[in-house]
Amino acid sequence: MKKKVNLTRLPIEEKECFRWLQNMRESIALFGDAARCIHIGDRESDIYELFCMAHELGTHFLVRTCVDRLAGDGEHTIAVQMNEAEISGMHEVEVRDANGKPETIVVEIRFRRIHVLPPIGKQKRYPALDLTVIHAQEQAEPKHRPRIDWKLITDLPVPSHEDAIEKLDWYAMRWKIETFHKILKSGCRAEEAQLQTAERLVKLIAVFCILAWRIFWMTMLNRATPDADPAVAITQIEI
Repeated sequence: MKKKVNLTRLPIEEKECFRWLQNMRESIALFGDAARCIHIGDRESDIYELFCMAHELGTHFLVRTCVDRLAGDGEHTIAVQMNEAEISGMHEVEVRDANGKPETIVVEIRFRRIHVLPPIGKQKRYPALDLTVIHAQEQAEPKHRPRIDWKLITDLPVPSHEDAIEKLDWYAMRWKIETFHKILKSGCRAEEAQLQTAERLVKLIAVFCILAWRIFWMTMLNRATPDADPAVAITQIEI
């Protein structure tokens, strides 16, 4: 009989999500200036240990949160405090449906600085943190796609509505990175390469990255200026 593992009791070092912490350390080491780095991640990186590591290393994060953590004095959660926050204003966001068709929608924005507590089983190991939560939500439920409902958490200060919008724009940039990765994986089929050494694989992926970047750039160019002359992106020989 297979033994069931309680993932909440496993040390972070034994979990797959530990790579997010490793990536944070490695990117800071490469960049050489922790204070200027802002690590942006989706819900998979919504890890309290990551928040604490960023605090220890003097770097910053902006993460889409999916965990309703204890807040304040521990008698309520983040969601309770955010429900009490006033709407700071509205903001237009361009989204795309499953077929890539663009649509401009309006979201209402709330933001609030909150005293966030570590998970109950880890309160002796990790400190409480003062973090900012930003909630951007579409007012009505559309019929043709899921409702836009983004909850972001960051250690950065967000003193105004304009600052909240700036953080939303930063987070939205990650979808462009997802497009680049899709080209790299699906277009170039980088994951299907069957090379015998890591060195050869690194060289192949380096070439794929150049190709993927060109395709990605042309994709974004087409979205922004679909009537542009092809010579903007490619040479006459390439045409």
